[in-house]
Amino acid sequence: MPDTRAGRYAPTRPDWVQAVNRGAVPVITEEAALPLDRDGLLAEARATLGIEGAGGDGFGDDGFLEPLDVLLPALEQEAELTVLGRCLTRRFFLRLLEVRAQTVAYVRSDPGVLDEEIEQPIFIAGAPRTGTTVLHALLALVPGTRAPEGWELLRPVPPPDPHRYPDMARVALSGRELRRPAMVVSGLDAIHEYSGRMQKECVSAMSFEFRSEEFTARYRVPSYVAWLARCDMRPAYDWHRLVLQILQRRFEPRRWVLKSPVHLHSLPTLFATYPEARVVITHRDPLAVLGSVSSLVATLRYAHSDHVDLADIGAYHAELYGESLDRLVHLDEGALDPARVSHTQYAAFVAEPLDTVHAVLDDLGVPYDPATEDAMRAHLREQPRAARGEHRYSFRDLGLSPDAERKRFARYQEHFDVVDEALR
Repeated sequence: MPDTRAGRYAPTRPDWVQAVNRGAVPVITEEAALPLDRDGLLAEARATLGIEGAGGDGFGDDGFLEPLDVLLPALEQEAELTVLGRCLTRRFFLRLLEVRAQTVAYVRSDPGVLDEEIEQPIFIAGAPRTGTTVLHALLALVPGTRAPEGWELLRPVPPPDPHRYPDMARVALSGRELRRPAMVVSGLDAIHEYSGRMQKECVSAMSFEFRSEEFTARYRVPSYVAWLARCDMRPAYDWHRLVLQILQRRFEPRRWVLKSPVHLHSLPTLFATYPEARVVITHRDPLAVLGSVSSLVATLRYAHSDHVDLADIGAYHAELYGESLDRLVHLDEGALDPARVSHTQYAAFVAEPLDTVHAVLDDLGVPYDPATEDAMRAHLREQPRAARGEHRYSFRDLGLSPDAERKRFARYQEHFDVVDEALR
């Protein structure tokens, strides 16, 4: 269990990480010393790809420059990155810019990809730590569905070839990036495992537009948080749709099964982008969610910074999900079409996962058969809970008042009949 006294969060790091952060590995120290500035990153991405231009040339619509101009200074001035954190961050941003440029070039060469229809996609939403990952994996086993894998969302270009699937070079390349945080800080796999071939959340596609909670999870960047809260998320969803269009370009159409808690904040935008979408909303005691998700985010941030304040992270999530879940109640009282939304309860899903899956499929009008059920049972046997270790966390470490938080979420819990859990 990490030391959380006075909000301090400091899980174990390997000796090599400590050495890197002391500056004992010159090749990494030199790379980390490079500035995280917009023009430098754009120029380096262009140089890597061998494309000409200046400024935003080659990267498509200039709308991505505004969030980049907020995010990069926040990383320099607010995130307090370690040597290794800066190095990982720089490589992360260069990959985003390079793939963005590759995507723009691909669309220019094959404009017909924009006519690809994304038919009746299924989105799993709900707060984090409410069973979305397991539900996503189970629904991906239903015949006729397809869930994007990590390598596909990190490196979608060129479109995957169904005759040579998966692209093992891209699997390896993406897998190395996805595994790095777990190599830097202990305990991450017990909270949430990442790999090139696991189903991946939608935020990775939205990050190409630099409007994504992937950044707020990895870094303390309050100025970017404020910008993200008031920005138009439609460009991020448009880019998300483009990634799906590219991924299915060489395949027979299948029904996409997608997931991310971020959709909970932007349901009207989601439905505007995907008019045929169906949404599964997962529910759990918000106080249990706050403890669990704050532990995950603290671990991700500790891979990049020595200064991780668990209480600050908890307060951020309490405000974020307080507003989002209250907005969900308002939408459910009239704006959401009940025929397009299915609701699940975490406690019921943990107790009888296949009963919950059956109910969701019935709500969505998706058929299933005994063979599918057998595949789901096999998946649950092969991926038991806590297989990578126990996720230990405590709501009490967040410094929040249980009574105040119960009051904050009372309307949501009453409306959706969400029961309290014993606080850990």
